[in-house]
Amino acid sequence: MELISLFKENTTFFLIVVGLFSLLVGSFLNAAIYRIPIMLQREWREECTELFGGDVDKIEHPTGKEFNLFIPRSQCPTCGHMITALENIPVISYLFLGGKCSSCKTKISIQYPIIELFTALLSTFVAWKIGVGWEALAALIFTWTLITMSLIDAKTMLLPDNLTLPLMWLGIAVNYQAFFVDLHSSVLGAMIGYLSLWSLFHVFRLITGKDGMGYGDFKILAAIGAWGGWQILPFTIFAASLFGAIFGIAWMLIQKQKDSQPIPFGPYLALAGFVGFLWRDEIVSAMAVYFGLA
Repeated sequence: MELISLFKENTTFFLIVVGLFSLLVGSFLNAAIYRIPIMLQREWREECTELFGGDVDKIEHPTGKEFNLFIPRSQCPTCGHMITALENIPVISYLFLGGKCSSCKTKISIQYPIIELFTALLSTFVAWKIGVGWEALAALIFTWTLITMSLIDAKTMLLPDNLTLPLMWLGIAVNYQAFFVDLHSSVLGAMIGYLSLWSLFHVFRLITGKDGMGYGDFKILAAIGAWGGWQILPFTIFAASLFGAIFGIAWMLIQKQKDSQPIPFGPYLALAGFVGFLWRDEIVSAMAVYFGLA
């Protein structure tokens, strides 16, 4: 509580602390974005082996036997050089190393410092918008999880249950104390968020015989509804569809493709949901005026 009082007395100090800490979080998110899909593949392989009567202990994984968010240590994928603590300082280490591995000089993806900086800047903005308090911490966790899910979906077309479902339940839990919306709106948001896209999915498949989206999209919208309430769902669906359509058309023009290609919908849902969450009151009021409800 004393720390919160200190932050309230000096908002600038609060934002600096959030920004610096979020640089470290961004470094962790880089690891999560890379490792979670591999962890899922390993889990699926082991489950399939066990299901068909194989010996799970005899499975050989390219990344070694134990693999999670913390083990093994980060290393260069080309030469296997273990990344030291000094080589793992967000942004600074990338600049100091010239964007190359200190051992084999292989180029390091610029994705790493970009995500670190993006996470820090976005987190600082969220902290400024929400203000000092436990609500800010909750909003930051929501933001960090959306970033992670969006980039995993963009890279792999996967929205892992071990991210979407905990985020949904956490949204209901924080709104049990009415952090952002009342509990009734939160629970309805989770239910309507899931069922709305679930219904669209089955109607689209019935008409076309194709799958228009994945089940992970239902769950991320349920999570957004749990955090921001059912009132932001119409805006979230509309804005996400608009963002997706604009990007899809632009991508086809750039790539000179005549046929549309599947694109992940999760990042657009996350972006639209994030906007709806932060500007909830303004958006809900504008919608009420537009539809003549106010």
